[in-house]
Amino acid sequence: MPKKTVRDLFEQTAQIAISYRDEVDQVSPYASATADTLRLAFDTGLPKQGRDGPAIIHQLAQAAGPGLLGVSGDAFYGWVMGGSHPVGVAADWLTSTWGQNAGIYQTAPAAAIAEEIAGKWLIDLLNLPPESSIGFTTGATMASFICLATARQDVLARHDWNLDANGMFGAPEVSVYLGEEAHSSIFAALRFLGFGQNRLKRIEAESDGCMSPEALQATVRNDNGPKIIISQAGHINSGAFDDFDAISKIAEASDAWLHIDGAFGLWARSVQSKRHLCKGAKRADSWAVDGHKWLQVPYDSGYAIIKDADAHRSAMAITASYLNQDPEDGPSPSHYVPELSRRARGFATWAVLQALGRDGVTALVDDNCRNAQHLAKALGKIPGVHLMNTVNLNQLAIAFATDGASERTGNAMTTSVIQSLQEDGRWFIKDAVWKGRTIMRLSFSSCASEAASIDALVEAIAATWMATQKTVAK
Repeated sequence: MPKKTVRDLFEQTAQIAISYRDEVDQVSPYASATADTLRLAFDTGLPKQGRDGPAIIHQLAQAAGPGLLGVSGDAFYGWVMGGSHPVGVAADWLTSTWGQNAGIYQTAPAAAIAEEIAGKWLIDLLNLPPESSIGFTTGATMASFICLATARQDVLARHDWNLDANGMFGAPEVSVYLGEEAHSSIFAALRFLGFGQNRLKRIEAESDGCMSPEALQATVRNDNGPKIIISQAGHINSGAFDDFDAISKIAEASDAWLHIDGAFGLWARSVQSKRHLCKGAKRADSWAVDGHKWLQVPYDSGYAIIKDADAHRSAMAITASYLNQDPEDGPSPSHYVPELSRRARGFATWAVLQALGRDGVTALVDDNCRNAQHLAKALGKIPGVHLMNTVNLNQLAIAFATDGASERTGNAMTTSVIQSLQEDGRWFIKDAVWKGRTIMRLSFSSCASEAASIDALVEAIAATWMATQKTVAK
């Protein structure tokens, strides 16, 4: 492709991106197209010969536009998703432009060192053991997979089983303990690692969804052999934190590996006023955290952090004679993740950390939590609006029911409120089921909303709830 054509193509693409960001707060955060409409827009047939680049990008933007969610806008409360910081987006553009394969140091020296330095900053920002290693991966699901793969190998080695040499057939059974309300991604990672769902030891949850340390202790004391305990920083509905002090003592006493799923909650460690929620988390053996949530790194971004760097490399490293290494090389990113060919993920993280700084990360997390509490306080004044959780972080779980309403009627009322707000189209809101009840689940994890915007949301919820009650009364 001629250089001028490439330049024109990149300028066209940049203008499309700029226009999208300029307008994202002015339109509904919901997709306006159906799946069939999107299929018609995209499925225009595979051409026999290649087409002109600018025409392709124009068609792509036109086809995708109606199917995009306003995740990077200021009205997205549906899930814990970050808004992709502009500096991170710019760094991500450069990452694609440079086209580096960040497998080993020698294939992408700059990418390897960017990950090394950004990783050091992340570990410091999260106040985790400085000797820890870090793998840059796609998100918390793969981060937990990496950490738990390392845990599996390590706890088997403690019982004289060489996983690399002997595999899992005939290995001592590994007991895996986790809260019954652990995130679905943890169950997925365990399934990928060969831990059957029926063999997992689910520990009862307390009222906020956290794992009961007492129940964990009672279960662990009955077991011998290798053990892995999985804890949680930030329950998906309540935002609550497990008691890491108590759980880490149980893990240490039973020679178990302790992993913490901290996809978004672990960022509380970066905020002085929230750090108490993570008390004891530093004593774990591994931590999984997302970059594309509270850090606002563009998708996809996650970090697998492991205290024992040697165990981490032993479980993940891919080696071969052609994967050249010299003593003066920097670290190879593929030694910490299960991918050899992969994107240079460190550039965007490095850029976002520079853009926000320590104070910026703290302010972002703190502002989101303050806004969640502001919304909770305002909603708490409305009769019939039931807050299902204590808002210590960024999550609100809300149910709607008039006095004396049955659970079924209450669920129907909550569903009606949610559907009406979705039809309004101003805020992206989703439902979930928790404790057997339908809830409206609100998450603060992107741009810090203005108080006026939150007050407008409160007014809309109040008006919708009032209208729902009148409809039910009829």
